[in-house]
Amino acid sequence: MAIEGPLRELGIHDVFQLLDLSRKTGTLRVTSDLRGDEGVVRFEAGRVVQAVVRSNPAKVEELLVQSDRVTAAQLAQARHAVAAGNGAGNVGAELVRLGAISRRELERQQRLQIESVVFELMSWQEGFFSFEDRPPGEPAPQIDIRVSTESLLMEGARRIDEWSRIADRIPSLAVVPTLAAVSGDEQAQLDLLPYEWEVLANIDGTRDLRAIAQAVGRAEFDIARTVYGLASTGVVELNTAERRRSGAVRAAAAADEHLLQARASLAAGQLDSALASALAARNAEGDRTEARLLVARVLSRLGRNAEALDELRRTMQADPITPEVHRDLAFAAAREGDLATAYAGWDHYRRSVPDASDLGQVDEAEQSLRRFHDISEAVLRG
Repeated sequence: MAIEGPLRELGIHDVFQLLDLSRKTGTLRVTSDLRGDEGVVRFEAGRVVQAVVRSNPAKVEELLVQSDRVTAAQLAQARHAVAAGNGAGNVGAELVRLGAISRRELERQQRLQIESVVFELMSWQEGFFSFEDRPPGEPAPQIDIRVSTESLLMEGARRIDEWSRIADRIPSLAVVPTLAAVSGDEQAQLDLLPYEWEVLANIDGTRDLRAIAQAVGRAEFDIARTVYGLASTGVVELNTAERRRSGAVRAAAAADEHLLQARASLAAGQLDSALASALAARNAEGDRTEARLLVARVLSRLGRNAEALDELRRTMQADPITPEVHRDLAFAAAREGDLATAYAGWDHYRRSVPDASDLGQVDEAEQSLRRFHDISEAVLRG
């Protein structure tokens, strides 16, 4: 029997506590129409073993490459071995077997990734949750790490408290720290801990806190706390008020507001209003894939499929990496009869996000399209 309901009636913190106390094994899905996002958390006997969120689908092994803990060549070798059936069962275990990374460091990075997703979900105040027990007889997935749900809840509560303390100087992870200027006649000697030096070395005036966290392979909260300490001692500057007045930040804030309005209108079925807000978001910050995808989705809902396809082709040129671009382009191409583009897009999406929650919908759409094509061919042959 599924456990489900709106978050306004049972908060996400209470949902996690319920699954922990009842030692549940299965999958929790949390969706937010307002954010256009979905999180998936898998439990084994009440412990969290995997967590992903659609808005940041990077896998642990990809984060290892971003933080220079393994090389792209080592990752490719591990993936090839696993795909060929010659590896250690999954990519992470194969990287350990190859000696690219230690088991301890892999588990640390896996835990950081789980924590990042769970703490993101804990900030959601609206949405819908649904938990499904793993069906009897279904084989258990290979599990590399089990994280205590109780410890996640306690750490989440602690972070909320500490965030309130540092929020006056670090209101969000979008803050971009810069090195403080030092006059030529000053003689300064820094006495920093190793992890503080590591963070300091990655402050270049362009990276925000989230990017720094990815670069050093540490939790976003820990980076925020470290930068707060460096700012408090005058080593780095934040100048958040100036950045909020800057054009880039104003554009991002405007785009965020328009996106929220667009999603709310879309959820209410107000398609013309949703399109106007989505276009405003795209125009405010033209390089944001999220806004471009939303414009195309609303156009599709309005039946303006050719325009949606054109929008997605432009999005693909600007961002060929995001898996959702390939997925949405495939659906739009299918509606316009471009079968080759549709099949290629769906195939790319499957390979990029093999555990995506909507693969069933993708498979069903492709099967329907192939059946329609076969019937059409048969009719034409007479």
